[in-house]
Amino acid sequence: MDTLFFVISKLVGFLIRPESWIIAAVALTTLAIAVNRRRLALATGGLTLVFLLTLSILPLGEMLLRPIESEFPVDPPLVHVDGIIVLGGAEDARATAAWGQPQLNEGAERFTAALALARRFPEARVLFTGGSSALRSLIGKSDREATVAARFFATQGLIRDRLILEGRSRNTAENAKLSLKLVNPDPDQTWVLVTSAFHMKRAMRSFANAGWAGLVPYPVDFRTGKVASGIGWNLARNLTVLNTAIKENIGLMAYRFAGK
Repeated sequence: MDTLFFVISKLVGFLIRPESWIIAAVALTTLAIAVNRRRLALATGGLTLVFLLTLSILPLGEMLLRPIESEFPVDPPLVHVDGIIVLGGAEDARATAAWGQPQLNEGAERFTAALALARRFPEARVLFTGGSSALRSLIGKSDREATVAARFFATQGLIRDRLILEGRSRNTAENAKLSLKLVNPDPDQTWVLVTSAFHMKRAMRSFANAGWAGLVPYPVDFRTGKVASGIGWNLARNLTVLNTAIKENIGLMAYRFAGK
């Protein structure tokens, strides 16, 4: 059942991406021209142009993402920490495998914030959870996020005995379930959950549903700012943030429906 949910989520994720809509609109426009449907071609081409112009100027994704990122407080007060959970997704496993150095992506704050917490609380254990979210992982041909994490923390001087690696999970629900099974924390322990701010709401819900209570959310990697300062010409960034916003909003609804 978990594998079916994983496959469906990947297929839906492809369909809801704005660039998929743009390609479909361009294909429909081209087809309409080919069959002499001038009105249809003008309608689809015009709507696509308006969408691209609007997206180039307005930070639509930030408008959708800001409420999710504001769900939890920044830098929560911490006195004692027994463990730090780092969710995968901030590593570039493919580039790491190609070049032999740990490579991170735009979510690198997941690693840097966890490392700062580990130095602040030297007795805390660090649990990294992440296998591969790629469909090809179903046939075993995918680089593992945990492999990159192990290399990164080693280069930063984290003692190997403090690091716990969970490398089989493929999504947030499996992060929660497999991490709980691996660590089996005591009820009175304080564990901090580090992940991107836009992903924290879904992550906290998944860990709670898995049975891990009392986690302290530590959001990092914020993707939004003041809307006014985001108005300008930046199609590439606006498209990326819109992708993230749509994916996370759909993910929240899907996880709630599936009880994950």
